[in-house]
Amino acid sequence: MRDLATSAIDTALRLGASYVDVRVMERATQSIQVKNERVEGVSDAESVGMNVRALVRGAWGFASTARLTTHAAERTAALAVRIARASATVAGPPIELAPLPPQHGMYTSPIARDPFAVPLGLKVDLLLRACAAMRAVPGVTVASGQMAFGREHKLFASSEGSEVEQVLYDSGAGIEASAMAEGEVQIRSYPNSYMQVGTQGYEFIEAMDLAGQAPRVGTEAVQLLTAKQCPADHTTTLILDGSQVALQVHESCGHPIELDRVLGMEAGFVGKSFLTLEKVGAFRYGSELVNIVADATTPGGLGTFGWDDEGVPAQRTAIVTQGQFTGYLMSRDTAPVLGLTSNGCVRADGWNRLPMIRMTNVSLLPGVATLADLIADTDEGLYLCTNRSWSIDDRRLNFQFGTEIGWEIKHGKLTNLVKNATYTGITPEFWGSCDAICDSAHWTVWGTPNCGKGEPMQVMRTGHGAAPARFRNVRVGVGRWD
Repeated sequence: MRDLATSAIDTALRLGASYVDVRVMERATQSIQVKNERVEGVSDAESVGMNVRALVRGAWGFASTARLTTHAAERTAALAVRIARASATVAGPPIELAPLPPQHGMYTSPIARDPFAVPLGLKVDLLLRACAAMRAVPGVTVASGQMAFGREHKLFASSEGSEVEQVLYDSGAGIEASAMAEGEVQIRSYPNSYMQVGTQGYEFIEAMDLAGQAPRVGTEAVQLLTAKQCPADHTTTLILDGSQVALQVHESCGHPIELDRVLGMEAGFVGKSFLTLEKVGAFRYGSELVNIVADATTPGGLGTFGWDDEGVPAQRTAIVTQGQFTGYLMSRDTAPVLGLTSNGCVRADGWNRLPMIRMTNVSLLPGVATLADLIADTDEGLYLCTNRSWSIDDRRLNFQFGTEIGWEIKHGKLTNLVKNATYTGITPEFWGSCDAICDSAHWTVWGTPNCGKGEPMQVMRTGHGAAPARFRNVRVGVGRWD
């Protein structure tokens, strides 16, 4: 890896680049899908390659190759320089890089049990047992489960003297039960919709207790068939479970703070942002209880690493402080617009993709309440859990979410089960209505392994720490179906 990086850097500098960086990457993945009592699929894959990013006359050039030879490295570097020269002919302000001292070191995700060393049969058996337990519940028509594992080994080197190496692991799993009656289908998932993923080893999967939770998951799917419909077009108090708060953070907080989106450098797939530059330090994002950070050092978070893909060290940045908007996710070529240095938020989802600003672990910090406190202190409302659907406009302002399950709250107690629940809002108004957040005992770092951005689209792994939270005067039941 080092020899290839050195050859590429030397070639690009010789051909006139003022700055060059190289990433040599190897990623191994394994995925397992089980449905009912059958294995639907098992796949193992490896992807190996390198890329070169060169700056010439204030413009970027990027090229990549799957051939890890000295000749290929030099040819790829030369191509990156040619592309940069061509980019420089297009009118626009020259790119300025924020300063970065040379970085050196090695980082490996702390794991207790290597997921790739665990026998495949043991993993499959766990999923089959969980599916069997869901299917044992009368009324469950389909039970499914999945696991996914990743190991990424990469070297970053730059013409400024940085050289850092990382081995990053991720592990995830989830189960789902479906029940159907009279043309209606209801679904319950655990631990989250799709799956829960973290930068941990197989111990993360074992702690989920998939087989132990399966009977409850199946029972709730069946119960939803005869549950009450969510009240239609009704304003009420809402308590969201931690996983739903995490998705709310991802969509209405994480994407709009990406500075490339704010500057109009990136608009593909999920649009731009309402958080324009004049709002930093002067815009109320939520109530005084709302504190959001971007923290790439969070233990176990799916957005946790040692250095980003520009070689910037992992760090913690205040995004919203006591309700005030205070910061963005930045790169070395966007931070100078604000007179700042990068806070390490650049990643690429593979060796053949250009690094861009991505969420790390964008988290809502815990409060002081317990979930029991929130429910007991709510006279009338809904407690909603586990995302089922989402929609948000391309400036990340107007949104609508649906959840798998909910309960009515009456006089401080959970009462009737509720199905097909939806809620809607406008981002700053919604966060402004937050009047309680559960404490650290309820706080979990949820993983989003399928965040899309860019053209061609890159799928990134992001994390979001969250606990259950309460929001007042929220419209529910809008656009629901009977």
